[in-house]
Amino acid sequence: MTQDTEAVPLEPPVAGDEVATLVGSLERQRRTFAWKTEGLDAAGLGVRIASSSVTLGGLLRHLALVEDQYLSVRLLGNEPAPEWRAGDRDAEPGSEWRSAAGDTPEQLYALWAGAVARSRANLRSVLAEGDAGRLAAFTTRDGRSPSVRRILVDLIEEYARHVGHADLIRESIDGRVGEDPPEDFQPWTI
Repeated sequence: MTQDTEAVPLEPPVAGDEVATLVGSLERQRRTFAWKTEGLDAAGLGVRIASSSVTLGGLLRHLALVEDQYLSVRLLGNEPAPEWRAGDRDAEPGSEWRSAAGDTPEQLYALWAGAVARSRANLRSVLAEGDAGRLAAFTTRDGRSPSVRRILVDLIEEYARHVGHADLIRESIDGRVGEDPPEDFQPWTI
């Protein structure tokens, strides 16, 4: 478990500024994802539904990679975290989905929680220096750099898509349903 020293919003403010709304929305998706995946053993994290190969363990590993890509590599221009570097089992695009089966639940939860903690710290640092309009270090092939705003919107979209997957998988495991975690839910990432 990773504990952040600063308060993490549970959801976006009703009438906040742009940054508080974007960060609050992202944190709501992270919290919901944590609720949909928490407390499962290896069998639970390996459940698949229908013909899909998506598992909750795969989602944990995938979203850890996405956190690192968006809020470290793209935003700051950092090298990928050690677990994503060439030569690792996740060096091939999309392999994080398959490789999660080789991890224990503790490893998967720690991997995702660590990535979220690093992302939060990176984002706080960048936002302390400016607003959501700041351009990221990443440059596309045609020379454009996304803003912090765009990276946050893309990350929210990524989480929202996968929270939907997690919702269906978790319901198939133990019937857990719902749009939001209970107010007293304390995920292992906050």
